[in-house]
Amino acid sequence: MRITDLLDKKSISLTAAPDSKQEALDEAIELIIKSGKIRDREAYRAQVYHREEEGSTGIGRGLAVPHGKCDAVVELALAAMVIPQGVEFDALDQKPVQLLFLIAAPDTKENIHLKLLSRLSALLMDKAFAEQLKKASDTEEFLRLIDEAEERNQSRKKAAKPMQIQEKKKKILAVTSCPTGIAHTYMAEEGLEKAAEGKHCMIKVETRGAEGTKNLLTKEEIQEADGIIVAADIKVPMERFIGKKVLICQVSDGISKAEQLIDQILEGEIPVFEGEDTAGKPTGKAWHRVYMHLMNGISHMLPFVVGGGLLVALAFMIDSFCVDVPALSEEVRAKFGSITPFAAGIKGIGDAALGLMLPVLAGYIAFSIADRPGLAPGFVGGVIASYGKSGFMGALAAGFLAGYLMRAAKRLTVRSIPVLQRIAPVLLYPFGGILMMGLLMKLLVEPPVGAINIALHAALNGMGDSSKILLGIIVASMMATDMGGPCNKAAYVFGTASIAAGDYDIMAAVMLGGMVSPCAIALSTILFPANFTKDERKSAPMNFIMGLSFVTEGAIPFAAAHPFQVIPACMAGAGVSGALSMMFGCTMMAPNGGIFVFPVAEHSMLYFVALTAGTIVGAVLLGILKKPVRESVE
Repeated sequence: MRITDLLDKKSISLTAAPDSKQEALDEAIELIIKSGKIRDREAYRAQVYHREEEGSTGIGRGLAVPHGKCDAVVELALAAMVIPQGVEFDALDQKPVQLLFLIAAPDTKENIHLKLLSRLSALLMDKAFAEQLKKASDTEEFLRLIDEAEERNQSRKKAAKPMQIQEKKKKILAVTSCPTGIAHTYMAEEGLEKAAEGKHCMIKVETRGAEGTKNLLTKEEIQEADGIIVAADIKVPMERFIGKKVLICQVSDGISKAEQLIDQILEGEIPVFEGEDTAGKPTGKAWHRVYMHLMNGISHMLPFVVGGGLLVALAFMIDSFCVDVPALSEEVRAKFGSITPFAAGIKGIGDAALGLMLPVLAGYIAFSIADRPGLAPGFVGGVIASYGKSGFMGALAAGFLAGYLMRAAKRLTVRSIPVLQRIAPVLLYPFGGILMMGLLMKLLVEPPVGAINIALHAALNGMGDSSKILLGIIVASMMATDMGGPCNKAAYVFGTASIAAGDYDIMAAVMLGGMVSPCAIALSTILFPANFTKDERKSAPMNFIMGLSFVTEGAIPFAAAHPFQVIPACMAGAGVSGALSMMFGCTMMAPNGGIFVFPVAEHSMLYFVALTAGTIVGAVLLGILKKPVRESVE
């Protein structure tokens, strides 16, 4: 069945002019209703909108292919809209959509709409064809252009010979994932897709972000792939790639080195993945594997720290509004945050969540290294660190010890008798792993690491004002050094570890350091427009939103283009904010959230002053360091 067989003339509009994405979808739905293949308008409309909530169907380059599959559809149908003026559609490249195809599919097991979606996408990859559709004078010409394009595609397939395989497009797969699952994950996806497009090869990117896994790679796609890129800072399922050429790297490489990664795949000079638990060495650099295991633990720990920290801070706010703190006795004041019954209840929940952060951290580091057998020993080691004196550093040690201990146990079991292999996961691993971890923690980890932890905590508490200001400058500047890279992550981990130890002022400086860079860049484009290109000025306002939300990565494109101007300016601005935060005595119990958690910061107004001051310093310094561009300012 050809595409034009599914496209009724009444379901085509060449002069649509919706003012919003919702209007565009509603108009397309009304067009497809005219085909007579929808029995329930509202049920189908609800399905289209539900699919859109899962992720935008704007595929970039001014194209969108929304779709809905449900019982309200009698048979497969299609509608088409040309939107000459374009409409904002949350597309991957943020370009307004000018060409929209809406698919209606019956609720059958065959998933025939996916085949249609694949055929449409393949045709629309041809920019010239898409432009012709936009300029079609009537529905007859619109349908004729689609027929001709399908005919050309079929002719190419028939003409293709086995010896011409080199002329086929290379098929590349990729997986992107970062610890928070927000910025780097999708920036790497976009970077790889653009690089693949520039090299004229096909790519599909699986994203494993905060919303879950999107674009899951199928077995068939993996089998047909010429190479696979895993740009991830946390553990992703790798067993499915055994026997394929796999390039493993940091997620930041997918942003800054996307073209190099694609070139390596095309050249074919990458190793075949043999698995991480085989006799051979695991694929990937050793330091990156350790970093990945650490980030896996931190990414799972963050929700507990964020939720628990905010609840504890909320309890302090409730008590501050409900009681006269100065009038309280020292004994009662020591219970601040739990004085009123409601605050005590909220704090109890928050403390419970924070109490899980170290076991979760250790458990998922061990899980990343040894899979499920490492989870229980890692959790137990984390609990011992949490209740003991070693704290955050003890939990880190517990995670890595449990992981490598259980990995060694798995390898020994593989070489043993079959009976032992069957009982090991349910008996030997939990019993032996927990026992060994308990002994290791009690005898080897707790005494020395606990002593170091106590000494560091005492040193932080004993710091004078000048020393704390210097510490604030250092951690905040580190957040702006590589904007999401190892240095940034080191400062962030130090901040979250300080929350676990009860030192909330360090996290306050760390958060400001992460917010200043994108905000300073956005402000600089306003104050010094002649120093930036038109595209930079156009994209900069989004940096205000990202910066205020504590998403530092919005500054990466600017830093990559002008590193010697952007990075020093951002580091200086961040350092000013960190110093002022420490000087003002600001604290932050939540490790994420940006301006949305400012109300729970101690001295919140002064905290905002520190952010503003750092942003202005960074913006002005960037304007001084960066020379005007030749492009005229509009």
